[in-house]
Amino acid sequence: MNQFKRTTQILLLMGLSLPIFAQKYSNEFLSIGVGARAQAMGSSVVASSSDAFSIFWNPAGLADIENEGLQLGIMHAEWFAGIGKHDVFSFSMPMQNKNSRLGFGLVRFGIDNIPNTLSLYNDDGSINYDNIVEFSAADMAFFGGFGSKKELANGYLNYGSSLKVVRRVIGSFANSWGFGLDLGAQYHNNNDWRIGLLLKDISTTVNTWSISFTDEEKAILQATGNDLPGIRSNEITKPSIILGIGKGFTFETFTLYPELGLSITTDGQRNALVSGDPISMDGHFGLELFYKEFLFLRAGVNQFQRSTDFDGNESLIMKPGIGTGFVINAVELDYSFTNLVTNNALYSHVLSLKINLKDKKEK
Repeated sequence: MNQFKRTTQILLLMGLSLPIFAQKYSNEFLSIGVGARAQAMGSSVVASSSDAFSIFWNPAGLADIENEGLQLGIMHAEWFAGIGKHDVFSFSMPMQNKNSRLGFGLVRFGIDNIPNTLSLYNDDGSINYDNIVEFSAADMAFFGGFGSKKELANGYLNYGSSLKVVRRVIGSFANSWGFGLDLGAQYHNNNDWRIGLLLKDISTTVNTWSISFTDEEKAILQATGNDLPGIRSNEITKPSIILGIGKGFTFETFTLYPELGLSITTDGQRNALVSGDPISMDGHFGLELFYKEFLFLRAGVNQFQRSTDFDGNESLIMKPGIGTGFVINAVELDYSFTNLVTNNALYSHVLSLKINLKDKKEK
């Protein structure tokens, strides 16, 4: 039963519970971030993302992929000591216009093997653990979009958009469909300054939930003092804005790239760096050092929050991340060590892999 209680708490934390609560943090699983590079850099990649994972971070970055063929991206992470599974698959392919690329992706965050205790009791009131069955709660999103590049006198401008279809399932009890649109842009000048902008959920993403319980399950819920949720309900994800600015500094064989970002949400007051209603703002910072585009070292912080201890003293806490990566021919392997939330000591290992199936130099 301890495992059941712990899993239930995580469900509530991640927003995987039934949508009868406030809509703040809706579809928050899409804010976790994909790719070990971004995880290590505190999600500060909106200005520099230039791989298959750009379909999630900033679709404009698809245009910056230095490969004329297909690029694959894969990521796996396990949060909360392995309870939450986070998997990502993405790929990008060139369009007929050499300055444009298509991108597609799938992200899943799920908690599997959750005990269903609604059938714990027999008709006579006795407990029968053999009656317990397991179910999964999973959040999934399918992305499809493009990125294009336009040359300018002092640099170039990338722009793109992505359409996402959100599918959320909680066992056989509830499921939802949602649709949304993201718009992105990146500006790179000849001095290696980079500016990024992502208008996330610019269309306002609406998840329509359908909830279904059997007559027996309804009777158990009512007998145990639980209110039955409505058969249908809507969950709204309001637009947000993510800004990023960075600059590369080259020292012979080394390059140092810092990026500073700002996330602006419009869904109400949050525990963030700047907390307001309805607008809150949170900062993030990442640093990347690489040697001859072969070996990478990364660090970053994000999710600034105010925490109050038992004595009433307030302090500012944040989520750190570190990581590394290396490139061998057409393969790039990235690793990060970070946490999902600021107030949890269960740090996780994140691995991601990118493969260029046709290298530009070879062609």
